[in-house]
Amino acid sequence: MQAPYEHIPVLYTPALEALQPHAGGRYVDATVGLGGHAAGILERSGPDGRLLGLDLDAQALEIARARLAPWEPRTVLVHAGYNTLAAQADAHGFAAAQGVLFDLGVSSLQLGRPTRGFSFLEDAPLDMRFDPTAGLTAADLVNDLDEAALADILWRFGEERASRRIARRIAQARTQSPITRTAQLAALVEQALGGRRGHLHPATRTFQALRIAVNHELERLPEGLAQAVEILAPGGRLVVISFHSLEDRIVKTLIQQEEGRCDWPARMPAAACPHLSGTASRPCRAQAGAGCTRPARLQAAGKSIQPGPDEIAANPRARSARMRVAVRL
Repeated sequence: MQAPYEHIPVLYTPALEALQPHAGGRYVDATVGLGGHAAGILERSGPDGRLLGLDLDAQALEIARARLAPWEPRTVLVHAGYNTLAAQADAHGFAAAQGVLFDLGVSSLQLGRPTRGFSFLEDAPLDMRFDPTAGLTAADLVNDLDEAALADILWRFGEERASRRIARRIAQARTQSPITRTAQLAALVEQALGGRRGHLHPATRTFQALRIAVNHELERLPEGLAQAVEILAPGGRLVVISFHSLEDRIVKTLIQQEEGRCDWPARMPAAACPHLSGTASRPCRAQAGAGCTRPARLQAAGKSIQPGPDEIAANPRARSARMRVAVRL
């Protein structure tokens, strides 16, 4: 099955170098998408490395299945989200994996097919579900949430400063007729913000916020990351590519916590820290871990990595990507 558009995996070479696929290894691509990174993993882990690929998007899985056909005997593809990663790994024999990859965000398939409703650049039904067969759509949220709850989503998931103004305009418009199309919503946001300013479309943050809310992305990501740590074998590598600060903050925090750093707030009494061994005058975080019994399960492998100018020029969607890597202890 040939994709009707070009697919360029973000940070392809750095991700494979970080994952270090090798013969006989077991790898999990928790967001297999169109199979770009997965193909590289299978190629580099030959002749007997295996891959488990998960994705909520059945259309993407079919394209990935065709793309990965040359390695079909070594590939298992499952229609599932990464919040079920541990169960899927256990069911398919990947419970001691040498590597787990997360490539978060929206795929080129989802953005490239207007009928999915992810983009404000073309008019389409206001859907935004990764799995079009399950859950509420973006139209459901826009039309059914009260104004305050809608504003909260735009602020929390889109970091939209004008969230209340946008929510108010949406609430006014839906009293006349339901908001069911991407073009309708984009126009309402432009009206609320007084037109377009700069290079960023005024609806960018609103669409991001609704997509995150529809797919429960920030709720499921910590679950998936925690499960990845559980299934990694000693020396196994966790590689995560994120596309906005909210995702990256979750990834960075999890790695820090799994490094054994205590996250007990410095303003709280040291004696109340659940990880503290013995007594101390300050919280163990302020003492760089001294006296803290929190077990370390990961070690960060260098600093975060971002695409270079050449990759951004070839693939503008990569410009906001950031990759973090950690090794299982």
